[in-house]
Amino acid sequence: MRHAGTSVVLLLLFSFTAGLRGQRFSTNPTPKEELQVTLGDGTVELSGLWKFHIGDDMAWAQKDFDDSSWGTINLTPPAGSSNPELGVSGEIPGWTASGYPGHTGFAWYRLRVNVQSSHGRLAIKMPNEVDDAYQLYVNGQLLGELGRFGERKATAYSTLPRSFRLPRELRNGPITIAIRVYMDSASLFLTPDAGGMHEPPVLGHAGVIGTLIQLDWDNTAHAVGTGFLEMLILLLAWMVAVSLLAMDRSEPSYLWLSLVCAVTILSNGVVLIVNFVPWIALTPGIILQTVVIGPIRIGLWVIFWGYWFRISRMHWIHRIVWGLVALTMIGTAMISAPIYGEYIPVHAAVYLNPILLGLRLCFAALLCAITFRGIRKQKTEGWLALSAVLLVAVGLYQTQLRLFHIPTAFNILGFYVQLGSISTVISLFLITVMLLRRFLNTQRQREQWKAEIEQARQIQHVLIPEQLPKTPGLAIESEYRPAREVGGDFFQILPVQADGSVLIVVGDVTGKGLQAGMLVALIVGAIRTAAEYDSDPLVLMNSLNDRLWGRGRASATCLILQIDTQGGVTLANAGHLPPYLNGVEVEMGGSLPIGVVPGAEFFVSHFTLAPGDTLMLMSDGVVEAQDQQKQLFGFERIEKMLQQPVSAAELASAAQDFGQEDDILVLRIQRKLQVENVLDEKGILTTT
Repeated sequence: MRHAGTSVVLLLLFSFTAGLRGQRFSTNPTPKEELQVTLGDGTVELSGLWKFHIGDDMAWAQKDFDDSSWGTINLTPPAGSSNPELGVSGEIPGWTASGYPGHTGFAWYRLRVNVQSSHGRLAIKMPNEVDDAYQLYVNGQLLGELGRFGERKATAYSTLPRSFRLPRELRNGPITIAIRVYMDSASLFLTPDAGGMHEPPVLGHAGVIGTLIQLDWDNTAHAVGTGFLEMLILLLAWMVAVSLLAMDRSEPSYLWLSLVCAVTILSNGVVLIVNFVPWIALTPGIILQTVVIGPIRIGLWVIFWGYWFRISRMHWIHRIVWGLVALTMIGTAMISAPIYGEYIPVHAAVYLNPILLGLRLCFAALLCAITFRGIRKQKTEGWLALSAVLLVAVGLYQTQLRLFHIPTAFNILGFYVQLGSISTVISLFLITVMLLRRFLNTQRQREQWKAEIEQARQIQHVLIPEQLPKTPGLAIESEYRPAREVGGDFFQILPVQADGSVLIVVGDVTGKGLQAGMLVALIVGAIRTAAEYDSDPLVLMNSLNDRLWGRGRASATCLILQIDTQGGVTLANAGHLPPYLNGVEVEMGGSLPIGVVPGAEFFVSHFTLAPGDTLMLMSDGVVEAQDQQKQLFGFERIEKMLQQPVSAAELASAAQDFGQEDDILVLRIQRKLQVENVLDEKGILTTT
């Protein structure tokens, strides 16, 4: 088989014309019985007419087999012939273009040579282009093979430079060369002239033949060796994408670029393997390269650009892309060996190829739509990405460009470079630069956000008391543990100088993070301002509701208590969890949070704290704590803990250790059993 790395990509292009090939029959005269060869220190091409027969019979390898009834194939390169795919001259058409169209499987070449050699051991260099596997026999003796031969078929590989030494005694006199060739059915659809040898074997002294083999390896390295450089660049791009993903998991385009690079590395790896070592057979290589990797690679590129341009509703893009990928895989498999020609009739290509072309155009249309929308959305950054998108499209649609006679292979300093490789490398360079630019911009924004959040956190620390004020007759404990840097729970303890009572406010605003912190600052400021004029809990609740109403989605649950010097409690509630009095939940009616509707009615109740009574207030972060099995901390655990004396810190720690999901706030208020006389900061005797 000719170099699979470049031949595989022509599968779809040539399969359409597979059933339309013309027949060309040899008109050359019957060859002489023996080719006369006299060797000095050089070599000779075994060109000219070879006896040829399709089918398989091991008797055809014998020296004295009568092949006079066989047909012939001329292994002399036609004038001006070349292989534009590989950029080499002297291309010989295969047997499908020399009188045996559509034949796959076994065929034999035979040639009698009368050799006269002055000295040295002889060797035969086999052609570098053979479709697909072969065995070399001289005088009935097997000298070597390329491929794995079974009884009825052979496993074919990409043709590699090979030479085989003749036995020492075969230096002078007549010899019979028989070459058994097996062509895989897949090769029939790779080129329009597949089948057998596309170059003549070369006979010569072993040392000179060894030098020719080395030159062939050099040519192979120049033909596909740039793939190693491309692999290195792809690996570097993959490492950059993975590193950026590790540092910033919020940007999905890093993930999809790393997947694109990984799949492209796999694709190039397959090309390099089949061109240097016989590890991957022809049919699996075509299936892996054309049926599997090709459609997936196109799909990954489209999804990457969707995330890069931050297209909304990416779930629809995923559905469309992977649907197209699945259809393309199925369609490509139907015109690939071993299905095509055996289970799918050859003429089906007339219908399948336009369908496959339509699917590829759908990918292109989707990519154009994503790019157009991205440019409209991102303006400058979108226009910068346009050049990279165009280069990616060139790499993906290189095969289709050949239909318009656009050159896709170039000889640069003796190396054959594919246009797709050039465009892929340049596009990855541009994309990497854009990724680094976006990453640095994201990091700057993140630093700004951190600074703003830190400022909000400091403001919240000022608003939420860390040291509680002295409250005569009451022992108050507080425990506040925000789920993030800036929490959404709040509380205030405000002694009322006019009558010696204490105002206690607890609440939980909607949302989280910086927005919630700013709303807490608004509510706390409103509480402090309103409390200077009226300390009645219901009046305060109505005032807070008026302040929040009309501010978008600003709302909060809230609980306001006023405890007088005799233990009397007035409680107003706006959708907050009820408090627990001596471990028993205080019964309250339902009411809406503040800020939901104007003029809302809030539940108000009155009760008395006897000396020694304990009142526990908490936010829903305690109840809604979850373990790894998604079980809630729940009211039952709270009630069970409150059956025994428990501090605010103990209850908060239990919920946090269970699995904190939201801000946790716990206040424990206990009326003291006896009055104590203490000196205040000014040395005045006060009662507590």
